[in-house]
Amino acid sequence: MTNTGPWTSVSMPYVSGRPGDVWVAEATAQGGIGTQKLISVDRVPASAEIASMLGLTSNDPVVVRRRLMLFDDHPVEITDSYYPATIAQGTRLAEARKIPGGAVALLTELGHPPRHVREDVSARLATLDEQAALRLDAQSCVLLLARTLFTENDLPVEASVMTMTADGRRLRYELTP
Repeated sequence: MTNTGPWTSVSMPYVSGRPGDVWVAEATAQGGIGTQKLISVDRVPASAEIASMLGLTSNDPVVVRRRLMLFDDHPVEITDSYYPATIAQGTRLAEARKIPGGAVALLTELGHPPRHVREDVSARLATLDEQAALRLDAQSCVLLLARTLFTENDLPVEASVMTMTADGRRLRYELTP
C-alpha cells in the first residue's frame, strides 16, 4: 500500500447522492488506486440487526450487495449494503453488476434521496473469515461502521456494514447544521 500516514475518512461524500465513484477519489487523495470487487448481489431474509437498521421485521426480504474494497490491489474493507426488497427489486440495486454513479445516486434517481444519516462505529477482533478476506494477521482488530441512510420522511433506504482494516485508519465526522 502506498499510504504510510494516518488515513482520515469522511462520510459525507459517500452519502451525498451525487454521481461518481467516491472510493476512487478517496484512494487517489491518499496517493493510491482504489478499486472494488463486487462479491455478490443476493435477496436474503433480513437479520435482526439489518431489520432494525431498516425498520423492518426480522426475515423480511432485503437485497444485499457485498463488495471488497481494494487500495493498490490490497483489500482494506468489506462492505455489505442492504436495501429493502420493496425498493431494490427490479432496479440496478438487485443486479449483479456495478451501478454507474453509485447506489446512493441511484436511490436519489429512484425518488429516495438521503436526507439523514446515522452511523455507529465500533472495533473488535477480526473473525477468521475477515482475516482471510482482508489478509490480516491473527488477533488483528477491525473497525466497524454501520451506516443507515434515511429519506426526508425518515424512511430507511440503505443499511451498510463496513468492516475496515484498523491500521492507520481514522474516521472523521463533519456535520453541517
